[in-house]
Amino acid sequence: MTDFLIVIQNYFSTNWLEAIAAVLGIASVWYARRENILVFPTGIVSVLIYIYICFVARLYADAGIQVFYAGMSVYGWYNWTRKTGDSDRLAITVNSRTEQFIGIAATFVLYWIILGIIWYFNQDDMVYMRSYVPWVDSFTTAVFLIGMLLMARKKLENWIYWIIGNIISIPLYFIKGLAFTSFQYLIFLILAVLAFMEWHRRWIESQKAC
Repeated sequence: MTDFLIVIQNYFSTNWLEAIAAVLGIASVWYARRENILVFPTGIVSVLIYIYICFVARLYADAGIQVFYAGMSVYGWYNWTRKTGDSDRLAITVNSRTEQFIGIAATFVLYWIILGIIWYFNQDDMVYMRSYVPWVDSFTTAVFLIGMLLMARKKLENWIYWIIGNIISIPLYFIKGLAFTSFQYLIFLILAVLAFMEWHRRWIESQKAC
């Protein structure tokens, strides 16, 4: 009961900095769904704020992923604006079977690498390491890393990775007392599902036009 009251207290005391990051994050996903280049500048500002927030919440792997997001956002910004053939922008494509396998394998490899890094820096904090947080945090981080890479390359499957990671992140952030972030990931989940359907429709249309 005490733990529940602490969560509720943290829920209502979440600072405005997190709220700003959450709003910008939601805007970034919305722009991604529409294939709008503004996905990247809004996303960069959001992740810079979250680097600080995640360190305070002791979500170290998530703090690290925010740095990666910033770098990948710069890469994606460039990639989305370069011409491909007769088009003025990068087209939506799907992974080959080999690319699918590499993506899944890379997720599991990254998971154990990230978990190992967290253990190395927190091996003296056995209370933290024996909790579920580092295990779940490492998995969502690995999933989002691959999702962000696929997003920068405009691969349809990026949304599948975001959907999986969002489902897991919603309760993780709520329990950690990051209410705005938990709600943000709920919105992310809804937008990711809608984005997958929209990108799939656009990809089908592009195939028919070929």
